[in-house]
Amino acid sequence: MAQRVVRCIIGLAACGVGVTMLVLGDVGLAPWDVLHQGISERTGIGIGTVSILVGFGLLLVWIPLQVRLGAGTVLNAIIIGGTVDVLLPHLPEPDHPVVRVALMGLGVLAFGVGTGLYIGARLGPGPRDGLMTGIAARGHSLRLVRTAIEVAVLALGALLGGSIGIGTAVFALAIGPLAQFFLARFDTRPGPHTPAASDQRVPA
Repeated sequence: MAQRVVRCIIGLAACGVGVTMLVLGDVGLAPWDVLHQGISERTGIGIGTVSILVGFGLLLVWIPLQVRLGAGTVLNAIIIGGTVDVLLPHLPEPDHPVVRVALMGLGVLAFGVGTGLYIGARLGPGPRDGLMTGIAARGHSLRLVRTAIEVAVLALGALLGGSIGIGTAVFALAIGPLAQFFLARFDTRPGPHTPAASDQRVPA
């Protein structure tokens, strides 16, 4: 259990590093982070803090959905956003387009590694994972539910001023294969669920 908790924490921190790189690259964020950034722009609250508040808000929605809470759920809600808030104020914003695109690529890769570690620790779904699986458990396609929710948060985030761009597309296309690749290497108990990693919601 101790090893699984450590893996979970490292994975979530890696996800936070990935989000930070995507924010600094400023060429588009993952759908949920577009929403987080949009809310941050409107309220003046740090994007990491917004991520934490949204995460805990989503846990309230879990109650009627009867989704089971895990240790990883609470860690997810705190560590990713907390890592972003710790790192972002201390890192310079690059101006060169090549540097920004490189940061985007490294950010997606870091998030993929972190996702493999986090899911492989098997300590419970993140707040956004649980929302999707909870709705899907009521007889809906997980892929359809995931797509509908992410399109909705992306649209809302864009309306609020969140950053959409090539990074958004790259994240959407790459994170599933990356998560599956790294989960196969980091899973603490490989089994038949491993190939389905791309169907799971990454913990952004």
